[in-house]
Amino acid sequence: MFKKTKFNRIAIAVAMAVGMSTAAMAQETSSSIEGNITSPIGAPAAGTKITVIHVPSGTSKSAVVSDNGRFTLSGLRVGGPYKVIVDSTEFQDTTVDDVFLSLGETYQVGLQLDEASNIEVISVTASQLSSGVLGMTSPSVTFDLEDLQKAPSINRNITDVIRMDPRVYVDETRGDSNPVQCVGKSNRFNSLTVDGVKMNDSFGLGSSGYPTVRMPFSYDAIDQVSVEIAPFDVVYTGFTGCNINAVTKSGTNTVKGGVFFDYGSDSLQGDSLEGDKVNAPSNSDKRYGFNVGLPLIEDTLFAFVSYEKYEGNSVFTRGAIGSGALNEVNLRQEDLDEIIRISNELYQYDPGPVPTSLPEEDEKILVKLDWNINDDHRLSYTYNYNDGYFMNTSDGDMDEFELLSHIYEVGTELNSHQFSLYSDWSDKFSTELRLSYLDVDNRQISNANTNGEIGGVDFGEIQINVTEPVSGEEVTVYLGGDDSRQANDLNYDVAGLIFRGKYLTDNDHTLTFGYEREELEVFNVFLQHTETEMRFYGGISAFEAGLPGAIYYNNAPSGDPNDAAAEWDYAVNSLYVQDEFYQTDKLKLIVGLRYDWYTTDSAPVENTDFTASYGFANNANLDGAGLLQPRIGFNYTLDDNTDLRGGIGIFSGGNPNVWFSNNFSNNNVLQFGARGRDYGYTNGSRSLFDDDVVYSGVEDGAPAGPGYGIPSELYDAVAAGSGANNDINYFDPDFTIPTETKISFGATHVTDEDYVLQADLLVSITKDQAIVLRGDLEQVGTNDQGYPEYDSVRVSSLVLTNSHEDSTSYTVSFGLMKSWDNGINLTTGYAYNHAEDIQPMTSSVAFSNYQYRAFTDPQEQVSSLSDYNIEHRFTASLTYDTEFLDGYDTTFSAFGLVQSGKPYSLTYSRSDSQDIYNDPYLDSNNVLPMGNERNGEDGSWWNKIDVRVSQQLPGFTKDHNANVFFVIDNFTNLLNDDWGISESVSFNTVVVGDTTPESRNGDASLWQMRVGFNYNF
Repeated sequence: MFKKTKFNRIAIAVAMAVGMSTAAMAQETSSSIEGNITSPIGAPAAGTKITVIHVPSGTSKSAVVSDNGRFTLSGLRVGGPYKVIVDSTEFQDTTVDDVFLSLGETYQVGLQLDEASNIEVISVTASQLSSGVLGMTSPSVTFDLEDLQKAPSINRNITDVIRMDPRVYVDETRGDSNPVQCVGKSNRFNSLTVDGVKMNDSFGLGSSGYPTVRMPFSYDAIDQVSVEIAPFDVVYTGFTGCNINAVTKSGTNTVKGGVFFDYGSDSLQGDSLEGDKVNAPSNSDKRYGFNVGLPLIEDTLFAFVSYEKYEGNSVFTRGAIGSGALNEVNLRQEDLDEIIRISNELYQYDPGPVPTSLPEEDEKILVKLDWNINDDHRLSYTYNYNDGYFMNTSDGDMDEFELLSHIYEVGTELNSHQFSLYSDWSDKFSTELRLSYLDVDNRQISNANTNGEIGGVDFGEIQINVTEPVSGEEVTVYLGGDDSRQANDLNYDVAGLIFRGKYLTDNDHTLTFGYEREELEVFNVFLQHTETEMRFYGGISAFEAGLPGAIYYNNAPSGDPNDAAAEWDYAVNSLYVQDEFYQTDKLKLIVGLRYDWYTTDSAPVENTDFTASYGFANNANLDGAGLLQPRIGFNYTLDDNTDLRGGIGIFSGGNPNVWFSNNFSNNNVLQFGARGRDYGYTNGSRSLFDDDVVYSGVEDGAPAGPGYGIPSELYDAVAAGSGANNDINYFDPDFTIPTETKISFGATHVTDEDYVLQADLLVSITKDQAIVLRGDLEQVGTNDQGYPEYDSVRVSSLVLTNSHEDSTSYTVSFGLMKSWDNGINLTTGYAYNHAEDIQPMTSSVAFSNYQYRAFTDPQEQVSSLSDYNIEHRFTASLTYDTEFLDGYDTTFSAFGLVQSGKPYSLTYSRSDSQDIYNDPYLDSNNVLPMGNERNGEDGSWWNKIDVRVSQQLPGFTKDHNANVFFVIDNFTNLLNDDWGISESVSFNTVVVGDTTPESRNGDASLWQMRVGFNYNF
């Protein structure tokens, strides 16, 4: 099993191999070292003492080699360097220097000791012995501190680094959110942990996967980050896409730290795309911060603190025809001016100008304490604070246009605490106890909200459909308070407990066992249309005449949206056990079983009309639901330079709790809805300005008119608990936990020239997928075109249920890595993805999930290509270190990608779709022509290169240094404004016959630069 290598005179005849193994404590904050120590004749060197010293902090841990020659040490800090001391009373003592530990990996040490000699200690370095890339059991990647520091990260976000793996797609067309989609899966099905605390968007509202609007911790606080796609260790949980695991820096015996500042502005970005002049709004932003690690008590107590502040602008790049905006919408300026005039003069409401730039901020603080209680026990505490916001749009497609009043603030405040106690009770038994608590206060406040209170919006949403006379294309103009932010508030907290043990048996089996509990408590207010939404399908003339085509009003009967809040909780409990052992000298196995189960007392309020109609209540919950997750992984050593890996396991999890929360909110008991069509407001016979229209719910000081008030018939209907109610959202009583079976096989080969070649195949089979269907429909026939015909035979409803169809996805990936002595480092990769699902489930709202997809039958369950699939993806990362100034490093780094586009579907228009299915929730171009497949069309490819250049300069003292740097995002576009252009289809559907289905993603296409400096001490 162990590679034998002859070294020089100092090494004498020591035979040794050092590599990496995936006996990892997954979702971990620490790492491990284990190995096999033998005598000169290959017998176990029982009784040999192994001491591991973390050189920067002086922390040491010891173990004694067992009768079988093995030892293990866990709970070690990631990074290094470490010194491994082998102290034998019988054979030659040996040390291994410069050992560095990776997050999520166990460092494997194998030593064959020499006979005692007159040389006191034989010393070798880890770099002399191994490439450090062998031993994995699953497709994964780890990025260390050097990777983080050198990456061309214009966003100061770990997504700028993990995108280097071709299996990890970061959607850069979504602004600062940068959603992460692993192997063609939705970002909702990923998990992020930081120092053992889940930093997930546990409710599932956002697209970034973070619980906050930006990364909740400083970029400079991160020591390592890893991405696991199909880990077979049973301690992994809570995802079916990938697990992103980060660990923060710690203090040491040496005071170390740094400060940084960087800056960007509209003058540091391009001004043309494909020959078109673009006028970016005037804006600038800056980021600054510091980090410091230091000893509070030498060798015993250490502290690390980081702080980062962002002050910038939310930039809006849309404008009317001829405005020169980055994204011009097919809307004439004179039509927009007329809408603003009518709003001011007739509705007595100033809708504001076209938004260009609004301020935004973000602040992060992280404090970490490490206490070496003694040689056997270590305690770690991490506190994380983040508060930030940005200004957002909700209707930003190229056929939509929003005025300033329709913009809203998205903000979040986060506080988290985490304690971890690592204990070695003997050479064979160690434990970890972790307690965590995370509190999230999410806010979404409309610009039309003057007091910041829930439901405090002054003016409702107005939509005006405007047709451009030359092209005939229609654009919807939005003003007033966004309908989904008129009453929107979310608070949740997550408490966690993990107890994990590890025991090394006498026959070299490593047993891992544990119990975990995670408790989630949610308070969520989400009521649309509490100040009304009015749609003017007849255009500007209808808006001026006060003749809407639709009016919506929803609220709690009391008129206070807080009375319709969804308040609920549940806990996920877990038990697991695992055995890790060498079946032969070349074959390592990991075999484990995990069981998760849910407990809760929360249930939606029963709607008696629903119960009478369906024969069961709408108050089902997750209580008692459970899932067994068996897993097995292996690593097989073919020879000194080649190994094979793979395994099979069942996984479950993700963070779409918002889908579950809909069932608590939309039950037609806590809130009700009314429609203007039921009271003669939408047939053209009655104007909103008629003298007989009475407006209720008008706030103090506001005019009693449309937008400021609610027509009294609608207001009274909701107050009485009646009206045209919402579709009831309910949870299928027979719902089962969705699962994903992951099967992987891969290989790593290191050539004689130190090229590292990797290949992986991953197959995923998704069962019991969560989907949304109408619960009230039954098929009554088929029309002449072959489309089914439905009748609503029960109380109208939408059900969160399981699909009875499975989906199979697969990914094939290849990688190449090489480092040269001249300072060049190259990493390249390619991934082919074919990911399928039954429904894309892109929204947080049930009816949006139901309608915003392509289908031939809205009730169908057909596995099709996923909206999230990126079929081909090539990536390359290159760094070059040199010294233009003697003694001071100059670093060039570049990241490039070439990838295929997002798939999309060819569908009928909205009106044609509605003609086929007379269903008010099919208000979209979502029906496929017979014979067409969902996502059967290929989007445009995108390629670009990002670069970073850094120059080290002298500091104030010998041990200090400074760096000046610049980062250019989409350097390709800087070279030529026809290059680096990103184009895609909105909502993945295009009407048949559209000759220009894709629109340009201006923000992602235009080059931009940031300049900055840092000072390190």
